[in-house]
Amino acid sequence: MISRRTFLQLSASFGMVAGLRQFELAATPAQADYKALVCVFLFGGNDGHNLVVPLNPTQYAAYTGARGGLAIAQNQLLPINDAAQGPFGLHYGVPELQALYNQGKMAIVSNVGMLVQPTSFQNLSNSSFPLPTQLRSHSDQVSQMQTGYPNTGGNSGWGGRSADVMQSSNAAATFPVSVSLNGAAIFCAGVSTPLASLQPGNYMTQNGMNAYPAAASAARASAQQTIATTDSGNSIINLANKAMADAITLSPMLVNAGSGSTLTTVFPGTQLGNQLRDIARIISLRAQTGVGRQVFFCGLGGFDTHSSQSYNQYDLLQQVSKAVSAFYAATVELGVADKVTTFTLSDFGRTLQPSGTGTDHGWGNHHLVVGGAVSGGRIIGAFPQMTAYSTIGQANSTQQDFADNRGTMLPRLSLAQYGATLAKWFGAADPQLDSVFPTLSGFAARDLGFML
Repeated sequence: MISRRTFLQLSASFGMVAGLRQFELAATPAQADYKALVCVFLFGGNDGHNLVVPLNPTQYAAYTGARGGLAIAQNQLLPINDAAQGPFGLHYGVPELQALYNQGKMAIVSNVGMLVQPTSFQNLSNSSFPLPTQLRSHSDQVSQMQTGYPNTGGNSGWGGRSADVMQSSNAAATFPVSVSLNGAAIFCAGVSTPLASLQPGNYMTQNGMNAYPAAASAARASAQQTIATTDSGNSIINLANKAMADAITLSPMLVNAGSGSTLTTVFPGTQLGNQLRDIARIISLRAQTGVGRQVFFCGLGGFDTHSSQSYNQYDLLQQVSKAVSAFYAATVELGVADKVTTFTLSDFGRTLQPSGTGTDHGWGNHHLVVGGAVSGGRIIGAFPQMTAYSTIGQANSTQQDFADNRGTMLPRLSLAQYGATLAKWFGAADPQLDSVFPTLSGFAARDLGFML
C-alpha cells in the first residue's frame, strides 16, 4: 500500500490532476519546439533595493543616505553594468547570478508590480483611481502575482493560462504539463490545464510490492489496479481510486526521472535546490512524455525581513543564486538552455527606508530572468532614481519612482507586461495574451524586449 501520509498528499495533488489522459511510460516523439517556463517565487517580499544597487556616485550616495544601517558597502557589491543606465552592484550573496548576468544569460527587469493601468504619483491621491486591492497584504499579493488579477477574484494562474493557449503543442503529452514542486500553487492552474502538485524526492513508490516470489508481487499489482479502476458506486471512493490509479501510472515516470537521470550537474541540497533538481529531471524526460510546453513553479520562503534583514537576506539570496545557477547549468547539459526560461516573482518589494534592522512591505520590485533565450546583461525599464526619494511630498516634485515618503517603489512596469513578454516567448500569439493577462490591454508596451 501507499502510506497514509503519501495517500493524503496524493489526494490533494491528484484531485487537480484529474482530467489528464491516462499517464503512460511508453516513449512518444519529442517535440522539436519544446519550451518551459520556470517560476521561482520568493515568498515574503524580497528587498529589491539591496538586490540591485545603483553605483552612480550621486545615486549611491542617495541610497546610503536613505538606507542607513541597511546600506551595503560599495566594496561588498558585485559590479555589473548596463550600457544605457551605467554601473550597478548586485548583493554580495549572488556571485553565481553576477556571472550569468555578465555572460548575457540574465536580465534584470526593474520596478515591476501589480497595476490595473499605468499609474502616476498624482493618481495615488485620487480615491476613484483603480488600484490593486490590499497592496500590503502577503496573502492577497501572493495570489495576485500568481493569478495576474489585481484582486483576489482570480481562480486560475497566468502560468496555467499560458499552457491553456498552447494545448496544441501538448496533444501527445503523457505527463502533466503544469507542475508545482512547492505545494498547490494557483500559478500553475489553468482554465483547462490542471495543476499537478508534486513533492521533491517523492516518487510515490509503494510499500509491499516486493514480495517473493515475483509472481506474488505481480498478483498484488494486478489486484490493486483492478480495485483502483473499478466503479464502486460511491463518488468519493471513485475519486480516491482515480487518485490512486493516476499515482500508480505516474510513479514509474517519476522514479525514472529520479534514478534514471543521467544529469551530472550537482545541485545544492537546499529546499530550492531540491525543487529545481527535480524540475530538471522532469525536463530530461521530455522525449519520453511528448510534451511541447511545460510550466513549473517552485519557491523559497523567509523574505519577510522585518528584522535582522542583513543576514537573513544574504542567507536566502545565496540559496537562490546557487540553485538557479545549477539549474541553468543543467539546462545546458540537457541541450535546452535556450528552451527553458527561469524567472522570479515575489509578493511585493520593500521600503527603501529601514524599520529598525529590517524593512516594511512595499510595492514595486526588481525581478530576474535567466536562460539561453534571454536578452541578458542589461536592466530592463528605467531604474528608480534614489535622489527622487528626498522630493516626495514636495509641491513641485515631478518624480514618479516612489509612492510614499518611506521609499515604496511605484511600479513603472506592470506584472502583465512582464508576464506577457514571457508568455509570448512561450508561444502565445499576441491576441491570446489578453486572455492570459486581463489588464494587459491598458498598457502600450506588450513586449518588454528581454526575450530573444
